[in-house]
Amino acid sequence: GLGMGMTAPVSITAFPAEDGSFQQKVKVSVRIPSQFQANPPCPTDESIKIEERQGMTIYSTQFGGYAKEADYVSYAAKLKAALGSDAAYRKDFYLCNGYDPPMKPYGRRNEVWFVKE
Repeated sequence: GLGMGMTAPVSITAFPAEDGSFQQKVKVSVRIPSQFQANPPCPTDESIKIEERQGMTIYSTQFGGYAKEADYVSYAAKLKAALGSDAAYRKDFYLCNGYDPPMKPYGRRNEVWFVKE
């Protein structure tokens, strides 16, 4: 019953299939605004969970436009190729991040993150 507004980024945890596409299961995460982090309101929907994301080091690439699944998959493949075989990062998931509201037509920012091991 408490409105918190939208935060950025909206982060989707993708669990890639063998061909690099998303599997059916993804996890969507939003940042709880600073003023609510010490004591976040309890969700009334059981499918919503509050999790604390630990600090992490990431490998990242950025791109513009209205991002679709195919864009995230493509940029994840480009980031993987750029890192080569020497970089140690989690292969079982990656994060797809969007920073802009839907009504922003220009200068949009999206990122793909690989979490360093």
